[in-house]
Amino acid sequence: MEDISKETQSLIARDFEIEIGEESMTDEQLFDLLADHIAYMIEYRIDFLLSLMYRLDVSERKINQALSPAAPDPANIGLAKLVIERQKQRIFTKKHYKQADLKDWDDF
Repeated sequence: MEDISKETQSLIARDFEIEIGEESMTDEQLFDLLADHIAYMIEYRIDFLLSLMYRLDVSERKINQALSPAAPDPANIGLAKLVIERQKQRIFTKKHYKQADLKDWDDF
């Protein structure tokens, strides 16, 4: 599970242009950092945020639910949960369905 957490941090840092130090963060620290960054993006870069959510393949229905005034959590919290959940799914899928490297064209 630790590897998934580090990979999740790496993907989120890259996609959201967040600087994460050399030391590993807890899931809670990552969540807080991402939620704060998303709050900033909602305020100042909403178009970029929505484009990024689309590129990350986060469900549009779930995004709309998170942005709804009737949502149980503030928008930045809801979106941060969706991003982390989606990135963990991507990493799991990548590891689970990883193909062996081809060593030579003859293997092709």
